[in-house]
Amino acid sequence: MEETYKDRTSLVKGAKDIAKEVKRQAVKKVNKAVDKAQDGYTQRSYSRFQDEEDDDDYYVQGGNYGVEVNDDEGSSEATEGHDEDDEIYEGEYQGIPNMGQGKDGMVALGQPVRDEYKDRHELETERKADEEELAQQYELIIQECGHGRFQWALFFVLGMALMADGVEVFVVGFVLPSAETDMCIPNSGSGWLGSIVYLGMMVGAFFWGGLADKVGRRQSLLICMSVNGFFAFLSSFVQGYGFFLFCRLFSGFGIGGAVPTVFSYFSEVLAREKRGEHLSWLCMFWMIGGIYASAMAWAIIPHYGWSFSMGSAYQFHSWRVFVIVCALPCVSSVVALTFMPESPRFLLEVGKHDEAWMILKQIHDTNMRARGQPEKVFTVNRIKTPKQIDELIEIESDTGTWYRRCFVRIRTELYGIWLTFMRCFNYPVKDNTIKLTAVWFTLSFGYYGLSVWFPDVIKHLQSDEYASRVKHFRNEEVSHFVFNFTLENQIHSNGEYINDRFIMMKFKSVTFEDSLFKNCVFEDITSLNTYFRNCTFMNTTFYNTDLEQYKFVDSELINCTFFHVRTGCQISFDDDYSAYWIYFVNFLGTLAVLPGNIVSALLMDRIGRLTMLGGSMVLSGISCFFLWFGTSESMMIGMLCLYNGLTISAWNSLDVITVELYPTDRRATGFGFLNALCKAAAVLGNLIFGSLVGITKAIPILLASTVLVCGGLVGLRLPDTRTQVLM
Repeated sequence: MEETYKDRTSLVKGAKDIAKEVKRQAVKKVNKAVDKAQDGYTQRSYSRFQDEEDDDDYYVQGGNYGVEVNDDEGSSEATEGHDEDDEIYEGEYQGIPNMGQGKDGMVALGQPVRDEYKDRHELETERKADEEELAQQYELIIQECGHGRFQWALFFVLGMALMADGVEVFVVGFVLPSAETDMCIPNSGSGWLGSIVYLGMMVGAFFWGGLADKVGRRQSLLICMSVNGFFAFLSSFVQGYGFFLFCRLFSGFGIGGAVPTVFSYFSEVLAREKRGEHLSWLCMFWMIGGIYASAMAWAIIPHYGWSFSMGSAYQFHSWRVFVIVCALPCVSSVVALTFMPESPRFLLEVGKHDEAWMILKQIHDTNMRARGQPEKVFTVNRIKTPKQIDELIEIESDTGTWYRRCFVRIRTELYGIWLTFMRCFNYPVKDNTIKLTAVWFTLSFGYYGLSVWFPDVIKHLQSDEYASRVKHFRNEEVSHFVFNFTLENQIHSNGEYINDRFIMMKFKSVTFEDSLFKNCVFEDITSLNTYFRNCTFMNTTFYNTDLEQYKFVDSELINCTFFHVRTGCQISFDDDYSAYWIYFVNFLGTLAVLPGNIVSALLMDRIGRLTMLGGSMVLSGISCFFLWFGTSESMMIGMLCLYNGLTISAWNSLDVITVELYPTDRRATGFGFLNALCKAAAVLGNLIFGSLVGITKAIPILLASTVLVCGGLVGLRLPDTRTQVLM
C-alpha cells in the first residue's frame, strides 16, 4: 500500500511540475511572439517571421495576425497539421477568436483590468496605441494587395463624383443669363442664384464629411450624390424662381460632400508610394467636369429651337436641357458606387474586422487575377482593430414614439459629428488644422475671387468696346416710313416720327431720348436693352410687342392702344452678344489646367507636397501682377490661362496634404470643414472682387497677390507627409 501511495504521490508531483513547465513555456512563447511581431512591423514584414528555435510559434493575441509563409512552396504552417475532417486550406480566413476565450487567456497571463473598470483617458490611450499599430500594419497589407484593377475601377467611379462637383460649380454661371431672362429675375435677385449654391455646398461639405466618419465613406457618398442628382434633375423642370433657388440650394448641399468623401475614400486603398501621384490624377476629374460643362453649354444653350411649351404656363427652354445633361455624371457615379465596397480602413477603425478582411481579400484577389497570378494567396488572417469606446445613448425604445426615437437619433448623430469636428482642434492635429485653415482660406479667396473677376473684367472690356461703337442720331424727322430692319447699338435724340410703321423689327441696345411718336404703329417687335426716355407717344398702336411699361422711362402716352402685349421675358440667344464668348473663355481657362495637373501628378512624390504647395501659391501670386498690363481681351484670357495653370498644382497638393495629416476617424470631418471654409472664402471673394470690377485694378491685384503669397508661406510650415503612413 505504501508503494502504491508513493507512486501516486510522485505522479501528482510530476504532473504539477509538468503543468508549471507548460505554463512557463506558454508565457515565454507568447512574449517571444509579441517581440517578433513588433520587430516585424519595424522591418515592414507582417507575415514572414524568420524561423527561430520553435517551428510551431504563432501569434494568438486577439487583434493581431501572423502567418509564417514559405515563399518557395506557397504553404502556411498555420494551416498545416489538421485532419481531413477539419481541414483548413491555405489563406482561408479563420475568424476572430472568441472574446471570452481572449479574456480567459489574458487572465491566465496576469489578469489585466477590465474595460469597465478603466476611465475614459485610459481607454483613449489604449485606442491611440492600437491606431498607431494599425496604421503601420495596414500600410503593409495594402502593399501586399498591390495596385491594380481594383484601384483603377474605384478611381473612375470616384472620378465621376468629383466630375459632378466640377460641373456644379460651372453650371450656375452658364445657366444664369438664360434663367434670369426666362424667369424674369430682377437684377436685385440674380446674385442669389450663384451665392445660394455655394451656401449649400458649404453646409453640405461639413455635414457629409462628418457623416462619412460616422457611417462610412461609401454610404455617405451614395446619399449625398443621390440628393444632388435628384434636386439637380428637379430644378430643370420647375418654373418659379423661388422653387428653382430651393432646388439648387439642396443640389449644392448634396454635392458639397463629394470632395471630402472622395479623397478620404480613395486615399485609404492606396499604398504610400502611390498616394500622392494617384490622388493628383484623381483631381483631373474636377477639370474634366469644368470642360464638360463648358462644352455642353456651348453645344446646347444657344439652340433655342430645342425648346417646347405646354400652353403659356409651362416653358421648357434649352438651358433646362443643359441642366439635365449636367446631372448625368452624378447619376453615373451613384449607379457605379452601388458595386463598390466600403473603405476597409474605415471598417477597421470602427471595429468591423471581418468585413474589412473580406474587402481587403477582394482587393488582393482582384489585382492578382488582373496580373495573371490567381494562385497567389492573401496571407493575412489577423488585423489589429482599435479598442472601441462605446457611447451610451438613451433612445426610449420602449416608451418613446417613432418620431421621438428618430429625433433622438438625428440629434445624437449631429452631436457626434460636432464632437468629431472639435477633436480636429485637439493635440496633435490642432496646429495642423490652424495652418490648413489659413492655407485653404487664402487659396480659395484668391482663386475664386479672381475667377469671378476675370470674366467680369472681360465683359466690361467688351461693353466698353461695344459702347465705343454706338451711333448717335440727333434731330431726326421721319414721316410715312416703314422700319422693317434691325436697329442695334444706337441712340436717337430729339427726333420726330410721324405716321411711321415699325414692323417685324429687333431693337438691340437702342435708346430713344426726348423724341415724339405721332400716329405710329409698332407691330411684332422684339427688344433687348431698349428704352424710351422722356418720350411722347400720341395716337400710337402697339400690336404683339414686348414693349412693357418699364421700358417707357418718364414717357407720356396719349391715346395709345396696346394689343397682345408679350409679357414676361423673351429669350433670344442672338441678343446676348457675349454669351458665346463667355463659354469659350471658361472652356479655355479650364483646359489650361491640364498641363498643371499632369506636372503636379508626376512631381508630387518627387519634389514633395510642401514644395509643390508653397511654390505654386507664390508663383500664382506673382503672376497676378501681370494683370496690371492687361488692356485687351486676348491679353486677359492669356493671363487667365496662366493663372489657372499655376494654381492647380496648389489645389492638388493641398488635397493630398489634408488627407494625409488627419487620422482616419477625423479625416473626412477635417477635410469637410476645410472644404466648407473654402466655399465661404469663395463667397467672400465674389462679393469683394465683384464690387471692385470696373472701378479699379489695383486693389484686386494687390489683394489677391498678397493673400496667395502669404498662404503659400504658411503652407511651407506644414509637416511633410510624403514618407508617412495614413494615421
